[in-house]
Amino acid sequence: MYLQGGTEKLSDEAIEDTLEKVVKLLAYISDKDLFAEFYRKKLARRLLFDKSSSDDHERAILARLKQQCGAQFTSKMEGMVTDLQLARDKQQQFEEWRTSQNKSLRIDLTVTVLTTGFWPSYKATDLALPQEMVDGVEQFKEFYEASVKHRKLTWIYSLGNCHLKGNFDAKPIELVITTSQAALLLLFNSGEQLTYEEVKERLNAGDDDVIRLLHSLSCAKHKVLLKEPANRTINKSDSFKLNVKFTDRMRRVKIPLPPVDERKKVVEDVDKDRRYAIDAAVVRTMKSRKVLKHQQLVLEVVQQLQRMFHPDFRLIKKRIEDLISREYLERDKDDPNTFKYMA
Repeated sequence: MYLQGGTEKLSDEAIEDTLEKVVKLLAYISDKDLFAEFYRKKLARRLLFDKSSSDDHERAILARLKQQCGAQFTSKMEGMVTDLQLARDKQQQFEEWRTSQNKSLRIDLTVTVLTTGFWPSYKATDLALPQEMVDGVEQFKEFYEASVKHRKLTWIYSLGNCHLKGNFDAKPIELVITTSQAALLLLFNSGEQLTYEEVKERLNAGDDDVIRLLHSLSCAKHKVLLKEPANRTINKSDSFKLNVKFTDRMRRVKIPLPPVDERKKVVEDVDKDRRYAIDAAVVRTMKSRKVLKHQQLVLEVVQQLQRMFHPDFRLIKKRIEDLISREYLERDKDDPNTFKYMA
């Protein structure tokens, strides 16, 4: 919470002391790789949504984690912090390019370019954007492709956010929403009523995404859309229209999307990485030893990996069998419990 902007203000010394204690606690955590992946997810959100209290504090705790767990533990996280500074520089270059090319847009556009290998994986969608946004995307692509060769941009609209001015009957209200929510609301600029299926088709989005978007705008606290029937469940037979009577005591309203439980995906990603780590440890050990009995191989693999996690013996056995099937190892013909490395 001390790294999150907007929380209780503490002195730099108090924050440093707290971070030091947090890192010391890490020594007692057996599954450090799982901690690292959850931490990387939280760090990504702080950086991307400008929620971090200080880049210096982020770098300070990463330096301590690096000292405690090694450079490999923090390499991606350090890359994320550096990446964001490079992205700010790229945005400045984009603004200068637009000025030099005499390019104009109907919207204010900020693009954050990230390096795929550093950041958590995010779902990319072919969201059908309104023309105002399409113009901005095409303009940035033109700038980027002219300045960077052999790199491909993948647009992650789920991480975008928009400030949209809603001209309601009572008063104008600024809506702080995601790019996807903005694309949906702009469908209603004509004042027409749209069915669930029409919204889905025009957005070119899947059912899960459409349901989350419509629920956030018609069933939550801020009902910018009115739905028929007027209940709290989104069904494919529903229809929607703009709530022109919508008002709020504030002139700026933030409308979040329903949270997605990412814990399952994080655990799945860590399990996949562990399989790769075990494979690498087995091959590395057998390449140096050439011939080894099963028990000794398992012990050496555990010894190599226990700094990050305690691998399950059954999983190691399963990975050994997989490496045998892929012809990295073979069993000794006279002793099935002895393995040979296959060059």
